[in-house]
Amino acid sequence: MAAPFSWIRPEPHGIQIVPADCWIDPSRAVDRALVTHGHADHARGGHGQTVATPATLAIMDLRYNTREGATPVEYGETIRLPGGVDATYIPAGHVLGSAQILLEHAGERVVVTGDYKRRADPTCPPFEVTQCDIFITEATFGLPVFCHPPIAEEMRKLLDRLAAHPDACVLVGAYALGKAQRVIAELRAAGHHDPIYLHGAMERMCRLYEEHGVGLGELRLVADHTKDEMRGGIVVCPPSALNDRWSRRLPEPITAMASGWMRVRQRARQRNVELPLVISDHADWGELTRTIEEVDAQENWITHGREDALLRWCQLHQRRARALALVGYEDEDD
Repeated sequence: MAAPFSWIRPEPHGIQIVPADCWIDPSRAVDRALVTHGHADHARGGHGQTVATPATLAIMDLRYNTREGATPVEYGETIRLPGGVDATYIPAGHVLGSAQILLEHAGERVVVTGDYKRRADPTCPPFEVTQCDIFITEATFGLPVFCHPPIAEEMRKLLDRLAAHPDACVLVGAYALGKAQRVIAELRAAGHHDPIYLHGAMERMCRLYEEHGVGLGELRLVADHTKDEMRGGIVVCPPSALNDRWSRRLPEPITAMASGWMRVRQRARQRNVELPLVISDHADWGELTRTIEEVDAQENWITHGREDALLRWCQLHQRRARALALVGYEDEDD
């Protein structure tokens, strides 16, 4: 008789589902991959078959040209994998299309979260707590110092700075998939309905979000407008463009960056950020620990982040846990 949970095997380059001969978020090309979301540390091209939500497949096709072998799975839909393993995709609340994957085999249930957050986000469905025997959770912000503020406070900081400098613009560095669209949608929710200007690298992903029903308001390309036309406006660009020559075309830009890492002052100073905006698409310490309590699994496996602190928290709260040694998972300027 097989040992409990011997069918799910963490390996350095991903999580292997042994009887199904497939992998979750593998960092190398495989014959069959189950993908949680479209960020480059979880999704890649070259797989024989890629199983993901329709939105994630659209993102992957845009970024990696992965249409061949794409198998869409809707939220709440269960598919049967080889070897008698069932897989169900459940909202993770991270970015558009992001999903936890519930695996069921031989009466045992395992949830792989991928990346997730518990805060409301107008660009994607919210995280759903799912009971299981083994809970495989991320820990990107797995230190008690990380307590993300309400996003409405960060939007107010941004808009107040803009109002105080009507002849300038606020240049917001935000990751092109997820963060940029969330910042734009939250600005709209905060009452900012003026045109928002985009670096050219942001346009296609923003259009994809709109095609999937996410309203972003009027968006304009920086390249199509003069410096004077952009005074008093908000410009969104990749973090790499914040201090690039490209920004010289903007009117007295006030540099901002939207990232959970802006909680760390040194990170803001390193990037010459004048206005740090603590906005994250990952769970903070309180969300991580609350989620572990609510899922109430027999065992918690902790990965790609600050595993040691969360592992210690589990031990102090009499919860079985182990840290996984997966490689290739980065924060991607969250």
